[in-house]
Parts: sequence; structure tokens; C-alpha cells
Amino acid sequence: MRAVSLVPSLTEAVAVSLPGVLVGATDWCTHPAGLDVARAGGTKNPATDRITALAPDLVIANEEENREPDLAALRDAGIEVLVTEVRDVPGAFRELARVLQACGSRSRPRWLDEAEEAWSALKPPDRRRTAVVPVWRRPWMALGRDTSAGDVLSRLGVDHLYAAHEDRYPRIALDELRAAAPDLVVLPDEPYRFTASDGPEAFPGLPCALVSGRHLTWYGPSLVEAPQVLGEALRAAHR
Repeated sequence: MRAVSLVPSLTEAVAVSLPGVLVGATDWCTHPAGLDVARAGGTKNPATDRITALAPDLVIANEEENREPDLAALRDAGIEVLVTEVRDVPGAFRELARVLQACGSRSRPRWLDEAEEAWSALKPPDRRRTAVVPVWRRPWMALGRDTSAGDVLSRLGVDHLYAAHEDRYPRIALDELRAAAPDLVVLPDEPYRFTASDGPEAFPGLPCALVSGRHLTWYGPSLVEAPQVLGEALRAAHR
């Protein structure tokens, strides 16, 4: 089996579970560290000719991260493309199992069982908090409906205020984000890299939780430690 992954979290999942299967990945596939495979451009602008030249049996993609015209071009070249769709934590586990099986796995990796155990062992939160979750600035964008990150936060006791918005990642003016009066602002370090000096200053008077984007938005081995890592970051915002 020769596979190319166009999704960073799935790159990590396949690489740690099935060493040697991946022959290509995007420039943004940073985990596991030291992954030695051909690079095929970005998630939004993959070099389809480079991917075709690798002669993969399978290309792994995601309906949110990758563009349909690029995937169509790969199919037209005779390459099988598996497209995942993840809107919540249970869906992440189902899609991970599907991807690994498609890549030739004959058994579930231990990390996948550990991830499911970690999330099923979560206790109901003592209290629920509301949040806005910017994912970009210039222009400001936030989590909207049907996102896996939104479900992750909900399971940790945080209800983001644009969960019913018609868009999944709506553009929301900064004044409106402030006026929503959330209990806290959740600022991940990807896709926009919010930091202590870039983000919190836009929300004076509001607690801000700086969180790992890999643990909030990736679905793969990071799901094992995500409940603890994210939980600690969220609690720290209220100390």
C-alpha cells in the first residue's frame, strides 16, 4: 500500500500506526516529527502532478480541508481518493478507523482505543461556560455550526455562541464578538496563530484561553491527551 495524505491529522494517524505506508504528505504535515516522505504542497493547493508521480494506491483527504477540484483531478488521473467528514468526536473515531482500514491496517492501534477511553471517561463539567472561538483575524472569523472543534469544547463544558450560525466558519466583526458577552474567549494557535501578545488584547476584560490547535482541531493520536491538555488551558483562563 502506498498512500498520500492531504490532511495533517490523518498524516500523523497513518504514520504512527502504519510505518512505511505514507509516501507523500502536505507541507503542513508536521507530525510525527521527522516524517520523511515527499511533500506535495499545501492542503488548499496540492501539487497534483507531484502526487500523481508518486503513484499512490490511495489519497486521503477531508471535505473541509481540501478542495473538490484538486480531488477531482486526482480521480481523473486514476487515483482512488478517500474523503473524510468529521463533525464531532464520535465521527472522528469512525473516520479514523475507516482511514486506517483503507490503508491496510488489520487491527486497531492502541492509541485509538486510548483516545476513545479518554473521551468516554470525561465527567460532566461542574458548570458550563459560554465562549467565542476566533479562528482567524483580518478578517475575524469564528467557529460556527457543525464543527468537530465545537463538539470537543462542548464535551469539556464550553458552549460556543455561534454554534447555530448558518455558516461553519462565519466572518464576525470584532465588535460583535465582544458584544456577544461570552464567559471566555478561546484562542487556538491554528489555523491563525493566536499568542499571548496577538489576540487577547482585542478582548479587554474577558478571560482568554490560549489553546493548542492540534488538540482542538486535529483528529488523530492527539485525541488521547486532548481532554487533559485542553481542560487545563480552559481552567487556567479562570484562575
